[in-house]
Amino acid sequence: MFVIPEIVGAIGGAAVAPVLRGAVARYAVASGEPLGRCGCGRVPRWLPPTGRCPSCGTPSQPAPLSVELASAAVGAAVGSAVAWPIGPALVWVALFGVVLAFVDMAVHRLPDALTLPLGLGTAVLLVAAALLDHRPRVLLGCLLAAAVLFLVYGLLALLGPMGLGDVKLAPTLAALLAWYGWRAVYQGVLAGFLLAAVLGVVLLATRRAGRKDPLPFGPCLLLGALLGVLAGG
Repeated sequence: MFVIPEIVGAIGGAAVAPVLRGAVARYAVASGEPLGRCGCGRVPRWLPPTGRCPSCGTPSQPAPLSVELASAAVGAAVGSAVAWPIGPALVWVALFGVVLAFVDMAVHRLPDALTLPLGLGTAVLLVAAALLDHRPRVLLGCLLAAAVLFLVYGLLALLGPMGLGDVKLAPTLAALLAWYGWRAVYQGVLAGFLLAAVLGVVLLATRRAGRKDPLPFGPCLLLGALLGVLAGG
C-alpha cells in the first residue's frame, strides 16, 4: 500500500521527467559526437512526454511516456527509502541514474559528462551526510567499497565484457551502498549481475541482440544498486 513518501517521490519524479528526457536526448549520441539536437537545431533542455520538440515537433527517443513512467517509479522507490541525512545523495543518484539508464540503452555508453559530476556530487553529499549524522567513520567504508568495485570492474573491462563507463559508474554506486553496510554492497552488486543475465537472455530470446552484441550493463548496475538500497534501508 502506497503511503505519503512514495506518493511524494512519484510526483517528484514525474515533475522532473521533462528535464530528464531532455538530458537523454542531448547525451544519447555516439562517442565524439556533439550534443543531440532536434530538427530546428535546438539543444533540448526539456521535452514533453511525447518526446516531440515544442518548437518544431521533431520526435526523439526514447518512446513517449517511458522516461516519465521510469522517473515516477524510481521516485516512488527512493521515497520509500529516503531518510535524513542520506536523502539528498539518494535523490542525486536517482536523477542521474534515470538519464544514464536510457542513454546506455540507446547508444551503449555512459558519458563522462554524466558519470563524473554524478561521482563528484555523490562524494560531497556523502561527506555532508556523514558529518551531519556524526558518523565520519562510515566514509572509510564508502571509500573502500568504491575502490574495491573500481578494481573489480576495471579488471572485467580488461577482460572484455565490461565498458569503461561502467567502471566509472560502479565506484559511485558502491560508495552509496556502503552507507548501508557491506551487505547492501553485496546485494546491490549481485542484483546487478543477475539483472544483466536476465536482460541478456531476453534480448537473445526476442532476437533483439546476438551473442556477440554489446549488452547495456548500466541500467542493470543502476537498478541493482536501487534494490540494494531498498534492502539495506
